[in-house]
Amino acid sequence: MPAPDSDKPVSNNPDTDNSVLLRVNSICKSFGERKVLENVNLTVERGQIVTLIGPNGAGKTTLVRIALGLILADSGTLFHTPSLRMGYMPQKVHIEPTLPLTVIRFLQLANRNDGRLVTETLRELNIGHLGRQQLSSVSGGELQRVLLARALLRKPQLLVLDEPAQGIDLAGQAELYQLISEISTQKGCGVLMISHDLHLVMSATDEVICLNHHVCCHGKPEHVSTDPAYLDLFGASASQNLAIYTHHHNHEHDITGNIRAPEND
Repeated sequence: MPAPDSDKPVSNNPDTDNSVLLRVNSICKSFGERKVLENVNLTVERGQIVTLIGPNGAGKTTLVRIALGLILADSGTLFHTPSLRMGYMPQKVHIEPTLPLTVIRFLQLANRNDGRLVTETLRELNIGHLGRQQLSSVSGGELQRVLLARALLRKPQLLVLDEPAQGIDLAGQAELYQLISEISTQKGCGVLMISHDLHLVMSATDEVICLNHHVCCHGKPEHVSTDPAYLDLFGASASQNLAIYTHHHNHEHDITGNIRAPEND
């Protein structure tokens, strides 16, 4: 397929399955002489969590930006279900330290007409106490949760998360991924998520796509973790580490990593 016109997104609608939110077929993308993506396929359905993993520079963020329609592929097709609402959480955002902007005000920029939803979303993510705080003064882990809240304010059918656990300690990461799983279940939204580490997201993802400019392997997390292509990229020790993150606790952590007090029956 020839490269698309510069003012026209790669778009096609071959699907009659109403469960499909996003599908990319045979996507290729190069920047100059550097080939970033080659014949990549990806599908996200309602209520499904799909995680992209791979080394730095593998093309994960480029693929997500193509899926969002932010940049054009050189070739291939992109399908969104009609009138798809997407919430996007970028990997990082620069906040000018001198800008007087509270967390509440920052979130209202995404949804200025529903203050109640802003308050409820902050509470849902256990960051209600940050509302009046200056955005420039929150910690890295807190900022990640604020960005997730902003994505949720769009009431997305598809939630796109680029390294959502960046800046959070291991216990907090496990809790955050569990929260993302709960959000997908409760709201019925699909999730497309980027992570460097399969072991951190194994218990909270339905399908893993291992990307290194092309799809090296894909499938259930437990299958990908033993695939030779995955082991070549991450080493045998990566598969052995999975057991640490898939065991069951007799207690729960909150999003900050603290142990929750047990509830009375």
